[in-house]
Amino acid sequence: MGLAENAAALAAGADAFRATPDDQAPLIDFNVPDPDPNGYEQIPALLAWLRVRADIKSIAKERVFAGQNWKFRGIDEALNAFGPVTLRHGVNVIPHRVEPTFRDARTSQGKPTRECTVTTTWRIYGPMFDYFEAQTIGESLDSGDRGSSKAQSIARRELLFGIGLTPTGDPNMDVSTIERGDAPVRTAVSYANEALDEATSVGRLRQMHKEITQNRLGGALVANEHGDEEQLGALVIRVGRERKERPSDPWATSQPQLPTHSGHAEGEFDADCVGCKAEQAEADRAAAGS
Repeated sequence: MGLAENAAALAAGADAFRATPDDQAPLIDFNVPDPDPNGYEQIPALLAWLRVRADIKSIAKERVFAGQNWKFRGIDEALNAFGPVTLRHGVNVIPHRVEPTFRDARTSQGKPTRECTVTTTWRIYGPMFDYFEAQTIGESLDSGDRGSSKAQSIARRELLFGIGLTPTGDPNMDVSTIERGDAPVRTAVSYANEALDEATSVGRLRQMHKEITQNRLGGALVANEHGDEEQLGALVIRVGRERKERPSDPWATSQPQLPTHSGHAEGEFDADCVGCKAEQAEADRAAAGS
């Protein structure tokens, strides 16, 4: 049998296995309109890409990772959405430069595998054949011969979802808000009343002194249990000393009257004021002993 006969036989055999139109799977209808008779609208690439994003709107996470019950969206969802829409707007997404690196690795079970990292520089062309560039990285582990394909697919997915700023359509976690109000600052009189209450413990008095120092109320004059005026910080320290629970309690040591505050308004803290500095030092000693 000559060369011509062999070719004819092969052609006949191919026809025997060629699918008829009835056997072919129907093509998916992406609802892409026919091109305009005048061709694509001549707009810059960036504007065409914005129109692609406007048409995509969102791509939901509808696939579930087997065994771990978390949802994701993969390269298939990206291509199914972006493919027909980029065609509609005359946009082409082309890898311009692919830079792979490889290294040997092992899985957590010790099985040898290959790691592939691909840095891809993309050019996104518009209908005017101008373009802008973007760069993404894809990484994969594979024990066979598909590592580079996986890494490139991930890089493409990151381009379409990332550069496309494609939302998932999931509910916004910020929709539920909690109005936070500022806690009202307590008055010096309320602190004094709590300090003079017999039910107030020494531990609470220590905490109160820290709060008073933070709120700069230590120098405020309040009425003590005898009706006399006394600085709030000194009152809390004195009452705590009188209610000592243990002989070793640091509040049991002799505490002189704190120096008088001067040079600032009542209730304010002044780093140059002798009274403020003494009050702060006393608070530090009390905190160290707590």
